This record gives sequence, C-alpha cells and structure tokens, in this order.
Amino acid sequence: MSIIVIGLSHRSSPVAVRERFAFPDATVPAVLQKIRGDGIASEAVILSTCNRVEIYAVTQLTQMDAICALKKFLVDHHKYDGALTTEIYAHGQPQSIEHLFKVACGLDSMVLGETEILGQLKKAYQMALEAKATGARLNKAFQKAFNVAKHVRTDTNIQRGSISVGSVAVELAEKIFSSLSERHVMIIGAGDTGEKTARALLSRGAKSIIVSNRSYDRAVTLAQEFNGRAVQFDDWANEFSNVDIIISSTAAPHCILNRAKLEPLMKLRKNRSLLLIDIAVPRDIDPDVNFVENVFLYNIDDLQAIADGYLKQRQEEITRCEAIIREKAASLIPTTIPQTREISAGVLAPIPLLNRNNG
Repeated sequence: MSIIVIGLSHRSSPVAVRERFAFPDATVPAVLQKIRGDGIASEAVILSTCNRVEIYAVTQLTQMDAICALKKFLVDHHKYDGALTTEIYAHGQPQSIEHLFKVACGLDSMVLGETEILGQLKKAYQMALEAKATGARLNKAFQKAFNVAKHVRTDTNIQRGSISVGSVAVELAEKIFSSLSERHVMIIGAGDTGEKTARALLSRGAKSIIVSNRSYDRAVTLAQEFNGRAVQFDDWANEFSNVDIIISSTAAPHCILNRAKLEPLMKLRKNRSLLLIDIAVPRDIDPDVNFVENVFLYNIDDLQAIADGYLKQRQEEITRCEAIIREKAASLIPTTIPQTREISAGVLAPIPLLNRNNG
C-alpha cells in the first residue's frame, strides 16, 4: 500500500480554477467516506485552503490507477466541465511524502516559509482523524510532517521576513496608501486568515477595525481583542462610507460583492479610493468590480507578486530544508513499495477523462 497525493495549488492553476475544486469544511467528512466507500483509498485526508486543494490517500490500487480514479472523483464531485491539462498534479512515493513535508514546512507556499499552512494541515488531519478516515500509514506520515516542520523552523532561517498571506496583504495596502495611520479597515469573515490580517494591520498603525462575520458572537469577540467594532453580517455593506480597506475571507460558496452592489455604495462614500483584498477561495468579490472607478481589487493570486520579493532572502535556505525533508521522508518509505518513475516525476500528462468535452 502506498501514499499518493493529487491536487491543485497556486503554482499549477489560477484561483478561477482552484475555487471550483474547493471543499467547504462541512462537506469534508462525507467526501472522505465517499472516497473510501468507492474503494479508491483505505485512508484519506483532504486539505482545502485559499492556495491549494489536495487529497492525500493510502491505496491498494496501483499508483497510476489510484491517481486516475482520484482525478475523476474530483472532476465528477465538483461537476467541472472545463478543459484541464497541467492544473492537477499528482505524486506517488517517494515524492508524495516529500511533497507533504514541503507543504508542512511552507516550502510549497505562496509566501516561502509561511506558518499558516502548518495550522491548516493540522486542522485537515484532525478532521480526517475524527471522521475515522485515517490509519497507520497516514497517521505516521502526518505526525512526521509536523515534526519535520518544527525541525525546519528551528534549525533554518526559511521563515525570515514576511511569513503570512495576511502580512503580505498589509504590505499591498501600504503600497496603495502611503500610510495606514488614518485608514479605517473592515474585515469580512472572522476566520484565522482574517484575524491574522487584522493583527498585521493594527501593528502597521491602522486607525480602526470593523469586524463582520456570519457568527456575530465571533465578530464581537475578535473586535474586542482589537478595540474595534463588530457589525452584523447582513449590515456590513452599510459601513462602506466609513472604510478605506476591506479584507474579505469568508467561506461563502459564491460572491458576496459585485459591481451592481458596489457602484451605489461608492457614490455614498463620494468615490474615495477603496482597496479590496479578496483572500477567500471561492472568491468573495466578483472581478467585475475592477471596472468601478477608484476601486482597487486584488485576489489571492495577485499577492504572489509581493511574495516573490521575499524569495531572494530565503533562497539559500531551501537547499538545507530540502535535505532535511529527503532524509526524514526516506525513513517512512517501505523498501517493498516500487517507485514508479512516471508518477514520481511529478505532474502527469493530461488524462482524457479529465476533460468532459473529450468524451
């Protein structure tokens, strides 16, 4: 039995494709049981974040058959009818384990070395554990991944510099507004990413923060931490005249703001510049708002350009990190499992079943 992984990430596909394959947390336990019930895998973990959607699985099928089955499952489950070429990647052993470790260490992240992904990976593993979808192989692999991430974090300088999507978003805000000291901010969605972004904004001198969330109690709790103000989720649009920057990171399955809704709100604020940073997947804000005057919209992929600026100062640490990962991954790979060359190479050639237009 071998460990395989298939997925989409910011490296392989744009947000417009990734959002089509995202798994809301509430659906994950049932999906895991479906994968196992269909005989595709005996163990599985689903990782779904703003930057990636991945399925880690232990399978008795051949690695190629299991990967084809999982790809078909992804496409069918999300009813995706577009063309796919290299958007979905796949790894068999040993690359699958090394990939897991790289993800845990932030080496495969948009912001090299960021730490948010480790918390997201732990959450994904815990959900699978509670759904009884893991066993000895994935339990050992994920626990090892968490240990490797700790090792890399303490023994290398890979995390030097800006290390989160939230802090990169703040730097983008500072490029639009020379100073944040007189800027009023609204966070829509009081999740982990929104909270970290709020903390970063305050540390850079934002004047005030408004928090809106579907759970009003959660919004109140977070607003109190920041000496800010909470508003009901249904009322967030009424605050547009008071804010300069909006960070949106809800778990809504569809856009919560579009051009038709925004244009009258801009008139109320006398068309003052408005910065919208959409770090949700699926996206919260329709791209058509870019056509509204004095509105600046950036989504999660747009943050990549800023993140790239940190690569140089961390590049020299990558070799050290990868050496640690290879050594630790090797200890998990049974010598009896064949290392299939075409799978281990990384991204597979396009498979016809992924494109419904091909039949």
